[in-house]
Amino acid sequence: MQFIRSKTFHWTSVLAGLFAIFVIILFGFIYFRIDDYLIARSDRMITTQAGFFAGLPRARMISALDDHLEQDSRGVQFSGVFDAGRNRLAGNVAALPDGLDIGAPARSVPLVRLDSKEAGATSVRTVARRLDNGDILVIGRNVDETAEVFRVVGAALALGLLPAFCLWLLAGAWLSARSRRRVEEVNLRVQRIIAGDLRERLPHRNVDEPFSRLAAIVNGMLDELETTINALAGVGNDIAHDLRTPLTRARLTLERGRTNATTLEQLQQAADKAIAGIDQSLSIVTALLRLAEIENSRRSSAFGDVALGEMLREVCDMYEPIAEDKQVALSVNIPAALSVRGDRDLLLEAVANLVDNAIKFTPRNGSVELELMRGEGETILRVRDTGPGISAEEHEAVLRRFYRSDKIRNTPGVGLGLNLVSAIVKLHGFRLIIHPGPGGRVEIVCPDEQGGRT
Repeated sequence: MQFIRSKTFHWTSVLAGLFAIFVIILFGFIYFRIDDYLIARSDRMITTQAGFFAGLPRARMISALDDHLEQDSRGVQFSGVFDAGRNRLAGNVAALPDGLDIGAPARSVPLVRLDSKEAGATSVRTVARRLDNGDILVIGRNVDETAEVFRVVGAALALGLLPAFCLWLLAGAWLSARSRRRVEEVNLRVQRIIAGDLRERLPHRNVDEPFSRLAAIVNGMLDELETTINALAGVGNDIAHDLRTPLTRARLTLERGRTNATTLEQLQQAADKAIAGIDQSLSIVTALLRLAEIENSRRSSAFGDVALGEMLREVCDMYEPIAEDKQVALSVNIPAALSVRGDRDLLLEAVANLVDNAIKFTPRNGSVELELMRGEGETILRVRDTGPGISAEEHEAVLRRFYRSDKIRNTPGVGLGLNLVSAIVKLHGFRLIIHPGPGGRVEIVCPDEQGGRT
């Protein structure tokens, strides 16, 4: 019976009580409106009857009153004729009541029927008129319809309201038990997630209800967390491995230099090699810190209009000497002036990483081209080269931290370039598309709703 203590059941009970109170108030309003209507209708009726009977001669009036009472099958009509001495001449009213206001509008007066004196006086809507010959005419009607309406409607209300109230309580109990079951199931699954089962998900149905929408959002968050945690699971080992190699190399170089160096020049060469290894380790740490900064969106406040054409020319000028050194033709194709909203430094860094990779993996006498173009509702920034490209099987892998394909193990680098590009693109709300090789082709797609425009 724990559901009785639940908030859902309590709220349902409160709503059921409010509904019952509303129905009772509505019933009272209807009753009093009907009562006023029936009294007003009865007053009009007896006033019209009194005017009609008062216009008749005494003998004709007495005969008409007798006929009127004989037709009263329900026994609600009262009428009587009294002389100036208050003696009854005709009708079923036993006596004139004290304080009867003759000639006044209809009002409630206690009258005693001639055929039921032992029952006592009955409150009756009554009018009294003094006739030209001094007689007093009394016409009344017992407005008992309201009491009958009250009894009928009251019985219907009792028979309908009680089952409705019980139905409300049953609905509250059912909703409370249902909510409790769902919460218990969610708690159970959350406990499994806390225990480390990242594959567990919250239950939800494909219906448009708040709980299912919330469960779907939480499940999406859990998917992201699972992907991130799985990615981070190997990052520690990767960092240790990638830092260990240059640090070990630096240590061995220093140790050998100390042991084997016989001249100052040999010692300096050993120190230079050790410094190069330490610089490589520092570059890894710097890249990781840069990734953390970008993924935490600390630079989003620096967004502004970025002229992509100028930025691409700047990257081209920056890498042109490196390309010439490797005998790689570096060109830029900018058919129109296009701009996006973003952080210029970050976007420059992303494009520079793509160009650096393209030059690095393009063989001698190859080419690298930077292109800027418009698509349907989007601006496309493309870096294309004549290198080996990236296979379809490696599309996801190349975006992981420290990933290095077997084909490029001997190429300098730490495996964070494309991961850094992906983080920058994600921060801006753009899309990174890697087309399968041969021939590398990477695109940064900037939708217009993110700020792409001419």
